[in-house]
Amino acid sequence: MNLMCQVLNVSRSGYYDWIDRPLSSRARRQRELTEQIRQAHADSRQLYGSPRLCVELNERSVQVCENTVAKLMNKAGIRSKVRRRFVVPTTDSNHGHPVASNRLERRFDAWELPNQAWCTDITCVWTEEGWLYLASVMDLCSRQIVGWAMADHLRAELCLEALGMALESRRPGAGLLHHSDRGVQYACEAYQALLEQERMVCSMSRKGNCWDNAAMESFFGTLKRELIYQEHYFTRQQARAAIFEYIEVFYNRQRRHSALGYQSPVAFEAALN
Repeated sequence: MNLMCQVLNVSRSGYYDWIDRPLSSRARRQRELTEQIRQAHADSRQLYGSPRLCVELNERSVQVCENTVAKLMNKAGIRSKVRRRFVVPTTDSNHGHPVASNRLERRFDAWELPNQAWCTDITCVWTEEGWLYLASVMDLCSRQIVGWAMADHLRAELCLEALGMALESRRPGAGLLHHSDRGVQYACEAYQALLEQERMVCSMSRKGNCWDNAAMESFFGTLKRELIYQEHYFTRQQARAAIFEYIEVFYNRQRRHSALGYQSPVAFEAALN
């Protein structure tokens, strides 16, 4: 102790006075905020960065700005755990089926009510048993995943099952705009027959243009960064269970979406009624 005080050029009495001095009101406020940020970050599955955490804290009656949240997160070493990985193509547009024009025209934010426009796509998840394929259907008004299906194959039945789930849960009226890529699963006779039966308007992305279906690409990117790339799946069943829980419990009902004013899809739709 004597040596430390000599090195720092302070008296022993001054050192002990500094130790016993109570925290300032500002220091206490920062400590409390840091713990509240840490708890909200844990509740978000360690996924949220400062913008979403700021909204979450304000809704918990903790008045704080985004800059303060970012500074305290950096000081405490609190970081979003998301990371990026590779992309595996799932679209086979080399087929002889007719394709539709791009009627959506990237109007992802133009829909004021649910069941006016849906988009759909397929992605894949690696497990020790092999690939698991996920087909999803999104309502563009609320970004809610209204239908999904998983299988160990890329046949049209996968996409038909996802669309069937969406139709069963939402029961949309005639004229809904259905957008997909030009993959054989969506262009085939069985899928097109279901669209015609339900009186949907078919729209397809231009060849090789992923931006024409950017809303679904964004969802799959979020799913992989926040869930898939954080885990290692030994079986397809493990992956199925994790993806089910992520979509139905977290993504649709809890996750705050920047495109929705940081509301969840379910909360956003409820506010429309």
